[in-house]
Amino acid sequence: MPRLQPGDAAPPFELPDQDSRPVSLADFRGRKVLLYFYPKADTPGCTTQACTIRDARSELEALGVAALGISPDLPGAQKKFDAKYGLGFPLLSDVDHRAAEAYGVWGEKKMYGKTTQGIIRSAFLIDEEGRIMKAWYQVKPADTVTLATQALAGGS
Repeated sequence: MPRLQPGDAAPPFELPDQDSRPVSLADFRGRKVLLYFYPKADTPGCTTQACTIRDARSELEALGVAALGISPDLPGAQKKFDAKYGLGFPLLSDVDHRAAEAYGVWGEKKMYGKTTQGIIRSAFLIDEEGRIMKAWYQVKPADTVTLATQALAGGS
């Protein structure tokens, strides 16, 4: 699966959020978006990543950035995850992994000696026109916000 590069159009999507309301990338036209893909709600790495984004929400909002998380979890699992940690931003359900495939983040993973198919934790900074500003594949959970804020400040 080819990886998205800066300048590429961000693949469109419409997915249900934790309240089963449809959310699309087009809903955020005119705003920057920090879009991140995570393997499973309420697991250690995913919790670290989501809580780091939650804790930086005011900083991200001041920079004009909306946060969106996507995983293959059903909306009910996303809702429990949101409620448990008070995340307060859209968590989208990509059960058929079409969005993950479009972003090049669905693939083979090795964990504990076992090979499976699933989400490769990744994050994307998308500009106001829907173009990829930065793409981070295999991002570490705690690095998502730092990388995004550095990119917004003109760094790497």
